[in-house]
Amino acid sequence: MGKERAYDIIVFGATGFTGTLVSQYLAAREASSLSWAIAGRSEAKLREVRQALPGEARPEIIIADVSDPESLRSMTGQGRVLLTTVGPYARYGEPVVAACVDTKTDYVDITGEPEFVDRVIARHHGAARDAGVRIVSCCGFDSIPPDLGTLFTVAQLPADAAKRVECFMYARGSYSGGTWHSAVNAFANRGAMKEAREARREALGDPPAGREVGSTRQRVHWRSEIKGWACPLPTIDPDVVKRSARNLEIYGPDFRYGHYAKVRKLSTVIGGGLGLGAIFALAQAGPSRRWLLRRKAPGQGPSAEERERGWFKVTFIGEGGGHRVRVEVSGGEPGYSETSKMVAESALCLAQDGDDLPDVSGVLTTAEAMGFCLITRLQAAGIRFEVVEASGGDEDQGHGR
Repeated sequence: MGKERAYDIIVFGATGFTGTLVSQYLAAREASSLSWAIAGRSEAKLREVRQALPGEARPEIIIADVSDPESLRSMTGQGRVLLTTVGPYARYGEPVVAACVDTKTDYVDITGEPEFVDRVIARHHGAARDAGVRIVSCCGFDSIPPDLGTLFTVAQLPADAAKRVECFMYARGSYSGGTWHSAVNAFANRGAMKEAREARREALGDPPAGREVGSTRQRVHWRSEIKGWACPLPTIDPDVVKRSARNLEIYGPDFRYGHYAKVRKLSTVIGGGLGLGAIFALAQAGPSRRWLLRRKAPGQGPSAEERERGWFKVTFIGEGGGHRVRVEVSGGEPGYSETSKMVAESALCLAQDGDDLPDVSGVLTTAEAMGFCLITRLQAAGIRFEVVEASGGDEDQGHGR
């Protein structure tokens, strides 16, 4: 899927909070070997971002606007990979995807918005597949740790066995205004989300013959293995993991997945549920929804000091073929420091590791599009994928990497 383009990577939305972090990461990570550009609506703001980058990195500047389809096609046509942080994606993302498909440009983003991802699958999967383009959403904390952590976990189990994986998220971090707006708008558009989900199912069709994908028990319960309460987590992550399992044989003929937050105290579970219910209720009416949206403006995010204190640890309990394994994926502040790293490494993986990537195209998950190649990159970048416990068979019977 080699492409002769002016740039390996274009960062669209580089003047936003996360886009600036991505630009800083790329400047420090690949200044000498990467051909890249930053893009957005304001040339003056883009020049400010470029001037503040570390070292001698001076990416080119491209002007593009989501309201101008021709500017999007002009931008995407110059790059091998388009990395976009322009959200909320349900409002601004689809024209960028369409431009990438039109210009045969690979694409990554950091969305966690189910409606957007479902809509992109329904409307663009077939065209992207035919064009030989990889459209890869959810390349940040939503949903790389669950998706690639599950892939890493099932790789430790016998390949042809039915498998069960439960994931427990535990983190300390903050959130930006863009994330807040995405969440509130998602709560307000449940009807649209349901329609998009049905359209996605129709576009993807049934799983391959002989393969079943489902869920484990979805209820609050105490788990001694994690020393905490397992609380079902209604994010996009389970859908992403199950999409990977549909199409990758390594997950086995029958795969079951459970997705939870780890919570130390039951009172926290109850309080969190009440708070989430209140936000959902307020998001349903226009005046109260606008009040919620004013609480935090897009472009705002945690300070460097706050990010320095953040961390995440995701625990996976995998079982299959008489084997049992415990895996941990961990790193620093998840929402922004590690998300910018994850999406940047995803773009670098697509741009630079083509010969080592799976020969696939369409609207894909990170496990489908990049798999172990991206895991290796993330490990080199400081995100840990570790087997901490294994039992049930000889060590040479595993399939770990």
